[in-house]
Amino acid sequence: MNDDEPTKDKASEPKKRHQPPAGAETTATWTGGATPIEYTASAGWLVIHKKEKPAAEIFSVSYVAADGDESRPITFVFNGGPGASSAYLHLGAVGPQRVAFPADGSLPVMPPRLVQNESSWLAFTDLVFVDPVGTGFSRVIEDEKPRDEKEKGNEETPDPKEYFGQKRDLESLCEFMGRWLSARGRWGSPVFIAGESYGGYRVGRLTRMLQESTGIGLNGAILISPALELAPLSPTDYDVVGWVDALPTMAAAAVHHGRSREFPAGTPPAEVRSAAEAFATGDYASFLTRGVAMPAAERDAVLTRLADLVGLPLDLVVRAEGRVGIQGFSRELLRDERKVVGLYDATITGTDPFPDREPFAGPDPTLAGISPAYTMAINRLLRSEIGVETDREYALLSYEVFTAWKDDAEQHFFALPAGATDDFRYGMSLNPHLRAFVTHGRYDLVTPYYASDRLRNLMRLDPGVADRLTVHHFDGGHMFYAWEASRHALADAIAAFVASATSCE
Repeated sequence: MNDDEPTKDKASEPKKRHQPPAGAETTATWTGGATPIEYTASAGWLVIHKKEKPAAEIFSVSYVAADGDESRPITFVFNGGPGASSAYLHLGAVGPQRVAFPADGSLPVMPPRLVQNESSWLAFTDLVFVDPVGTGFSRVIEDEKPRDEKEKGNEETPDPKEYFGQKRDLESLCEFMGRWLSARGRWGSPVFIAGESYGGYRVGRLTRMLQESTGIGLNGAILISPALELAPLSPTDYDVVGWVDALPTMAAAAVHHGRSREFPAGTPPAEVRSAAEAFATGDYASFLTRGVAMPAAERDAVLTRLADLVGLPLDLVVRAEGRVGIQGFSRELLRDERKVVGLYDATITGTDPFPDREPFAGPDPTLAGISPAYTMAINRLLRSEIGVETDREYALLSYEVFTAWKDDAEQHFFALPAGATDDFRYGMSLNPHLRAFVTHGRYDLVTPYYASDRLRNLMRLDPGVADRLTVHHFDGGHMFYAWEASRHALADAIAAFVASATSCE
């Protein structure tokens, strides 16, 4: 180096700001409703931080009506998993375009077609579809410094899986929403959040966190097929409520497939559900809690009625001590036809490719079957129609995120998994104007509708809060909006809900 050349002080050099990939934007017109709506579709990454340092890039797609103003509602939408991108709600029910499913929700022919969504929520709200870190195109920002340089600076090495857990996941969504509202000048807009499955769990907890920690006042919270409490999803031999929650859905599925021995085919579904709910919370719950303390004659009567209700052989139900899991039910109900019923929609069936193997080694005909349709459709929309240019793979459903997901680290060993119901109740009491909408598909075995009904009945809501909570279920499965009639009915119900939640009364 020339002695006359000025030396550079690295500490005085300006730090380079992290630049995410370039986004894309296009304009279009939604013609699915009575009134066409011109809108701007924007896709891109927002950098979120930890200790003021770039930590992750969250990808989102927003649809903003051209003729709207700050008074137009904005709804942030995400799915669950954990590990799922927002593509399911985006292209299944809510966005201006959707995957063309058959009217009964069965699988479409490949390649999937994108069509105008006649039930899009764009008719009454702007939309932001958010892919949590590790899903879609969202990624953790890797530390690019050499290892020796980090050691000299005694810097903390980033954990690439830091966002794969409850606390940081929720914090990142809070930061994203606040930053989005600031960037778009939308702090004066009515704000809604909508989430499906574990996304419903997120909504339950964000109902409190957004208002209490970030100052984002909510007009409404929409929980679609939510898992408000996590423990009942994996019941053991010593539990009760998980088995109770699933029974009404099994009974409805048995009637649908003509396998119920208590109700003939064609019995009104509401009649089946009412009887199954009464049995589940009555004699069946008593059986589950009393075990061998129940007299033999009563036990036999309960097990016989249970087998008749769910359409399974009595000897199978007896061997299982009345605790038939959803996986077992899915495989056994139509085993004589070499069919399995879908866990996420028990009206959908598929062929068991390995009928002689134990345990079941085939695919679920619902979730596994629809993955190629959504993957192809979302890539076409983002890359070809909106114009996103990236080499990243779009992670529709990341099993890496799912398997790495962790509970809040500071929890004690004896602490139960953190549920969302308490935060949901807290958020409802925090804001006397906040309205909430909880909905399920009646044939969903994974997050059964009766779980939310039961929790609603246990929330001890005073009349004022109860009047602001709507619980409304639809025909179909976990993604019940794949059913044409249910998608239309959901859109009508949410339109009325948003109108009520934004009224000045």
